[in-house]
Amino acid sequence: MSDDALAGLDEQQRVAASLLRGPVCVLAGAGTGKTRVITHRIAHGVDTGAYSPGRVMAVTFTAKAAGEMRGRLRALGVEGVAARTFHATALAQLNFFWPQLAGDTAPSIVDKKVRVLGQAADALRLHLDAATLRDVASRIEWRKVAMRTIAQDAEAHPSGLGSLSADALADLMRAYEKIKDERRQLDFEDVLLACAGMLESEPRVAAAVHEQYRHLTVDEFQDVSPVQHRLLELWLGDRRDICVVGDPSQTIYSFAGADPRYLLEFADRYDDAQIVRLERNYRSDPGILAVANALMRGHPGALTLESDRAPGPTPVATAYLDDAAEAEGVADAIAAQIAGGVAPSDIAVLYRANAQSAPLLSALAARGIAASVLGGRRFFDLPEVRQAVMALRGASVAPVETTFLAAVRDVLRSLGLSDDPPPAGGALREAWEARAAVLRLAEEAPAGTTLRTFTDQLIARGRDQHEPALRTVTLATLHAAKGLEWDHVHLVGVSEGLLPISYATGFEQIDEERRLAYVGITRAGRTLSLSWSEQVGSSARPRQRSRFVQEIGTGTLRAGGARATRGARPRG
Repeated sequence: MSDDALAGLDEQQRVAASLLRGPVCVLAGAGTGKTRVITHRIAHGVDTGAYSPGRVMAVTFTAKAAGEMRGRLRALGVEGVAARTFHATALAQLNFFWPQLAGDTAPSIVDKKVRVLGQAADALRLHLDAATLRDVASRIEWRKVAMRTIAQDAEAHPSGLGSLSADALADLMRAYEKIKDERRQLDFEDVLLACAGMLESEPRVAAAVHEQYRHLTVDEFQDVSPVQHRLLELWLGDRRDICVVGDPSQTIYSFAGADPRYLLEFADRYDDAQIVRLERNYRSDPGILAVANALMRGHPGALTLESDRAPGPTPVATAYLDDAAEAEGVADAIAAQIAGGVAPSDIAVLYRANAQSAPLLSALAARGIAASVLGGRRFFDLPEVRQAVMALRGASVAPVETTFLAAVRDVLRSLGLSDDPPPAGGALREAWEARAAVLRLAEEAPAGTTLRTFTDQLIARGRDQHEPALRTVTLATLHAAKGLEWDHVHLVGVSEGLLPISYATGFEQIDEERRLAYVGITRAGRTLSLSWSEQVGSSARPRQRSRFVQEIGTGTLRAGGARATRGARPRG
């Protein structure tokens, strides 16, 4: 056994990382170090000679997660592992095998599905607005990840979609597929279906893939859809060397086809599966985990998280008169945290729907607090950052007459980075924060870094979506916050109609909303506050606190004190 790759792991992490032959299922709760276990398990397999890096396939759901996995493996001295998203893996296989099978390059990928749908609607003389086209695009995506034909989708949804009858919707879907076929194009979901079809129909392709990849690791297994699960089965073939890692309590993408049953029933499919539970949480204080555990008590597959930290402040629950009062109260609380020495980047405000961000942004800006909304443009796609990278690349080919750090600072100053930030709020502050983040990366670079290597690293970070932290308060939806963490989290809008959302009516939908709340709660490390308003907007229409607050119980939450803002009233 190699101790190098297992060093620093706790007992259960070490057990999971030591199980090098599948089937293995790691049930990893929030903050328990699942990515650490995945990468150290692979590194341990390579160190001991059980794995050859080029024969390991590790798949996950986002390019950022895949980039983080590759980065951690590099830090452990492991190169050559195919750590990619499902789609990137499937597309790479299509691009490799398609020319051998068809004598031609693989089809191109549809850039904008809604645009092609609009052209299909025009061909059918259907006059549809952009919102309807987006709804149809979502239905197409769901149909494909569920592996349903157009006829099966029509049978499952006899009422159609909005103003479109089931027959009209089916005709539109067929017209959309016809346009793609004529243009030799695939959409995002087709990539998975085409790869699965290729492996099913071409034994020599399947044999080649099975020969290349002997060891399969799947991250976030609770989010696997039917088509992804079928693809995993085809990648695995008749072998059993698979390791899956996930948490059923964090399944929040059912609307996109995710099915936690694949994780929950893993041991039923593999009667010799080795199951490891990771429940020691290294992120959150005990009080925060008490809230999370209370929310998920008694639900299928729920893990009981135990904190590795000393007790901290009891999470707070506060009721406000209306949405404006809630935004003001939360902004006041954040201002007090910053005044007490908390870095803005350690604070997040989380909510169910994007529309909830507007009053929060206004309240924070009024207090001079810079904030950024997660889920907008990626950091390396910001024009200020792209401009900075290009300017630094240009400067790197010229003779350098000063130190590396001074050269970076000079370039960024020429683009508008001043010593003092402009007032919070607005495009000027956002641009300043972006350029300042690039400067901080230069300040953190190891000794001996050159301008050329620094720009190469920036380009690599952009490719892996390894984004630096901005020194701003983060605002994010609960979906966008998954996989992230902050010391201090304010979860707002915890009321009926918002969390759970108004259109969640059935048991499964409410359960998904509960898991969303759980994800939000477990993002917090040191402090957690829950809040809601008692009436809708400025109207007198009452709004009830979320059933989730009642399920958690008053013994786990402390009633918030009065805020210095209009209409704030504490409630237990």
